[in-house]
Amino acid sequence: MIRVGLADDQRLFTAGVAMVIDSQPDMTVRWEAADGAEAVGRQRSDPVDLLLMDVQMPGTDGLTATRALVDAGATCRIVVLTTFDTDEYVIEGIEAGAAGFLLKNTDPEELLAALRTVHRGDSVISASSTRRLIGHVRPLLGGRPGPSVALSRTSLRALESLTPREREVLTAVARGHTNTEICELLVLSMPTVKTHVGSILAKTGARDRVQAVLFAFRTGLVGREDLLRGA
Repeated sequence: MIRVGLADDQRLFTAGVAMVIDSQPDMTVRWEAADGAEAVGRQRSDPVDLLLMDVQMPGTDGLTATRALVDAGATCRIVVLTTFDTDEYVIEGIEAGAAGFLLKNTDPEELLAALRTVHRGDSVISASSTRRLIGHVRPLLGGRPGPSVALSRTSLRALESLTPREREVLTAVARGHTNTEICELLVLSMPTVKTHVGSILAKTGARDRVQAVLFAFRTGLVGREDLLRGA
């Protein structure tokens, strides 16, 4: 049974999400919190597997709570909830340690699929969701550092450590391709693609494909034009 926690000050919203999740035989909502501080406390006293965390809440916001949980070694996987039209903190949430992000108006079926994906250890910006989410993320990336900005020594070493094939795979990931599509695009077997992705995550220090995409953009491996083509 996948245990889920909800952190959002909009009670009507959390009630609806709870109904969707509790309707599934393999999921249950263990608790709801009205702000980040309460979510941190609830996770410590009654740990869940997945935590849906709103960004903007009164008191302790979702980003602060996410950092606190990740820094404390919490085992739950955190998914940031946001509205892209007004929320400029998506990337910051991912960097804080969230496994990904979802729009608050995500369809129930997509929400459930995303939760199961995250529970398996992947992120909600992977597979079939990547293109749609990249389309929303790229305006936020527009003002971010690109290849003209000096890289940190750590990022530079990580970039240089990638083999030519790993760079090709990472570029494909950043453009929104699934593993299956990467197999066809680069004429590789699925085990080989998975091995390359695992190596990329290890070398770049990325927790998941979400952070790998950010790494690819910020090191100049891909640019906004690449993301536009992949979205």
